[in-house]
Amino acid sequence: MLSTLAFAAFLSIQSVPQDGPVVTAGPAAGGETASEVRLREALAYSNPLPRGAPTEDYPLVAWCDALVSGHVALGETLSDRAPEDLEIMRLGRLEASDFRSALSAATARQSTASRAAAREAAADATGRWTPLLGQADEATRSRAFGLFFGLPGRCEHAARRIRENITTPPATLTEVGLRTEGVDRP
Repeated sequence: MLSTLAFAAFLSIQSVPQDGPVVTAGPAAGGETASEVRLREALAYSNPLPRGAPTEDYPLVAWCDALVSGHVALGETLSDRAPEDLEIMRLGRLEASDFRSALSAATARQSTASRAAAREAAADATGRWTPLLGQADEATRSRAFGLFFGLPGRCEHAARRIRENITTPPATLTEVGLRTEGVDRP
């Protein structure tokens, strides 16, 4: 599943002309209504996380930051970067900056255990990139850079939730009027 980062990069390199008007202003400053954000959040939280990802929001955001930062660092080691690689790295830096600002805003509200879990999660995610960053063969690093499919959509919602000190559980699919058919997890 492509993350928001990968999808945004894909859209940014498209040059297909649009038919009809393009909406440039939404109902809110962010372009989405509260119910639209709630729907996207319910979808993001309904999907399983990758193996090893923390389930609590604060450590998850630290994990997401380290994972996207490692991907950018790997891209920076490449000498032959395509325009789309540069755009993915630019978007990755923006995403990492957003994660770090959310972590900073939420740190004082976290327990010692939550802060420790975040440090462990970040170390785990960083450790996933370490062998690749040390790889002498640039072609191997380039292939690894191209194989990163992005972050779970839940990362951006977790960052917003910890930044805004949202402590209520995210909405479920049922609560936003959706139902699953044949894909329920055990």
